[in-house]
Amino acid sequence: MAASAADLNLDGINKYARPSTAKSQNQVTSISQFSDVQPTEWAYQALSNLVEQYGCVAGYPDGTFRGKQPLSRWEAAALLNACLDRITEVTDELRRLMKEFEAELAVLKGRVDGLEAKVGELEASQFSTTTKLQGEANFVLGALIAGGDRNGSLSSVPPANTGRKTSDIYNQANGATTFSYDVRLNFLTSFTGKDLLYTRLRSGNFANAFNAGSGDPVNLTTLDKASNGFGGSDGVGIDRLYYRFPVGKEFSFIVGPKARNTESLAVNPSVYNSNILDYFSVHGAPGVYNKATGSLLAGIWKQNVKKGQGAFSFGASYVAQQGNVGTVYESNPFTCSGSEGGIGTDCARGNFLAQLNYTAPQWNISLAYRYGQAATNFRRSTGFAASNSSFLANGESNNFAVNAYWQPKKAGGFIPSLSVGWGINTLTDNDIRSNGLEFSTPYVTQSQSWFAGLQWNNVFAKGNAAGMAVGQGTFATQLSSGTNKDASTTPDDGNYVWEWWYRFRVSDNISVTPAIFYLSRPLGQNTGSNDDFNVFGGLVQTTFRF
Repeated sequence: MAASAADLNLDGINKYARPSTAKSQNQVTSISQFSDVQPTEWAYQALSNLVEQYGCVAGYPDGTFRGKQPLSRWEAAALLNACLDRITEVTDELRRLMKEFEAELAVLKGRVDGLEAKVGELEASQFSTTTKLQGEANFVLGALIAGGDRNGSLSSVPPANTGRKTSDIYNQANGATTFSYDVRLNFLTSFTGKDLLYTRLRSGNFANAFNAGSGDPVNLTTLDKASNGFGGSDGVGIDRLYYRFPVGKEFSFIVGPKARNTESLAVNPSVYNSNILDYFSVHGAPGVYNKATGSLLAGIWKQNVKKGQGAFSFGASYVAQQGNVGTVYESNPFTCSGSEGGIGTDCARGNFLAQLNYTAPQWNISLAYRYGQAATNFRRSTGFAASNSSFLANGESNNFAVNAYWQPKKAGGFIPSLSVGWGINTLTDNDIRSNGLEFSTPYVTQSQSWFAGLQWNNVFAKGNAAGMAVGQGTFATQLSSGTNKDASTTPDDGNYVWEWWYRFRVSDNISVTPAIFYLSRPLGQNTGSNDDFNVFGGLVQTTFRF
């Protein structure tokens, strides 16, 4: 189709699209330069963006835009040309910048290519898309030495040693310098990003007094991280296996065939964290925080508050230490053997632990209670309490604890954090020993324990820490008279436990902690005439995290 000159309106086009020499007169930089464009126009904002952000809208020489006038193809071509001129200017500027920073861009491209290659390699070699591996290895070089000048005996050594000094007997059995390890491999699996399937493999070779059992007469020398393996030194086994998942914003639950009650608390009742003596890891209340491990079901509630505000929290758990055993009853009604168990049975070695807390940014107070069935233990105690009630042959225990801590607002300086804890335990039916007969000697009906710990964080350098703690391991405070009505019910079971340490952070993954500790009277009332028996220990613990 042909068009006439009148149809083209060449005069209007010439006025709209002038030569480049006159472009500066038509090109506008603000929508306010158009006299006929008002903010009430429906396309006002779109036109404003084109003018002020992209600079590709031209007007007529008389300062108008003429937005309601029909647009000819020639005018559209002129408008498009104005935008293309602007794009060309930007493109030229980008070329100049790319030329100027050509070397830097080449380096960045090389780094990106290298990162992409590494990411591809990691994706190809990862063993799981849902699981992370965390590891920790502890090397401990240390030694123990006992002191005391009086004669006696220890229940853990042959009777032939009777008549020798108690300290000599102990040093002969435990006085060698040892070098041992404890290694843990933690597999953290999440399927939703909020849940956790926790699996831990563990091994070690602490075949020495740093891994004394709860029933050992001097069990307070045990370290917090000291495994002797599974089935013997260096044996590897499943140490933890549980699943944790949230329900709503304030609740979470934990269930597992091998989990620990102290790892299922709403909050930790102490900020003292030496990782040296096991006694100070149970917050001065071994009767409550006894680290019972087995088949577990736990629930945790944490009050949902704004960050920086104080909040209440509560946690409760049930652990059957023999929950994997199918035999309910053997033949002896007075003792729970290692072959009896199940969940909810008389010999399940059940532990019910509940803890209520109020936690503010700088302090916390916690109240806790544990009910223990027969054959549940008090973790760390004097030799007298260990032989008499550390493991209940029968009966039950009701255990209470109060803990609190305060910490400075900013770590570092001369002001340390302070953590304190106290526990009391009452024992019922602890008198029946075997075949329905009672011992004629008194038995423990009540015991107590406590601790106080100071810790300085960021000492001399960021990441370093130092601390000291003192307390009394579980000691008898009340006895029955047994069948001997003249027997004393006031025990002499006092003792003190001390530790001092300094943790030096070599790097983000390696730390070295020299430490010393002193046990003033670890046998308690079993010390007898040997009331000066004591144990001193020193060690260097190196921790590797990976």
